[in-house]
Amino acid sequence: MVFGLFRRRKRPEVFTTYSAIVAQARQAHFYSDLRVPDTLDGRFELIMLHAILLFDRLRGEGDAASAFGQEVFDLFFQDMDHSLREMGVGDLTVPKKIKKMAEAFYGRAGVYSEALASESRHMLVEALDRNIFAEASDLPAAAALADYVRAACGTLGEQPLPEVMSGSLNWPEATGFIAKDT
Repeated sequence: MVFGLFRRRKRPEVFTTYSAIVAQARQAHFYSDLRVPDTLDGRFELIMLHAILLFDRLRGEGDAASAFGQEVFDLFFQDMDHSLREMGVGDLTVPKKIKKMAEAFYGRAGVYSEALASESRHMLVEALDRNIFAEASDLPAAAALADYVRAACGTLGEQPLPEVMSGSLNWPEATGFIAKDT
C-alpha cells in the first residue's frame, strides 16, 4: 500500500472518458438488434472496440492526446484486472489473463485500424465477424456493426479534440443500425 502513495492519480476526465466508452458498449441494442453475444467475451469485445475507436481518434494529435490515450488505456486494463479478481480469478492467473487480453487488444486494434484506413467495408465486416461473432458467424450483424463503427469514426473525428479529451464523447445512436438478414 505504501507504493500507492507515489502513484500518479488519474485525472477525472480519464475516468469520464473510460466510463463513456463502457456505457456506450453496454447499450442493450448491441446485444439485441445487432446480436453481439451477451457474454463476458462479447461485452469485452465491445468495450475494446469502442476504446480502439477513441485511440484511433487520438492518434496523431500530439503529445497531450497521446498521454491522455495512455491514461485511458491504463485505466481500461486496471478495470479488467479488477473485474477478473472480482470474478474470483486467482492472483497467479490474473496476469496471464491480462496478457491474453492485451494481445487480443493489440491484434484487434491493428486489424480494425487497417480496415478503417483502407475504407474497405468488406475488410471491416470480416474483422468484426471474426472477432465479435467468433462463436457463430453472423455477417448481417457484422455488416450493421461495421456501419456503426464507420459512423462512430465520423462523429468522433468531427468532434473537437478538447471535447473528446474531456470525456464528452459523441457516439452515433446505436439504434440506427439494424442487422438485416438477406
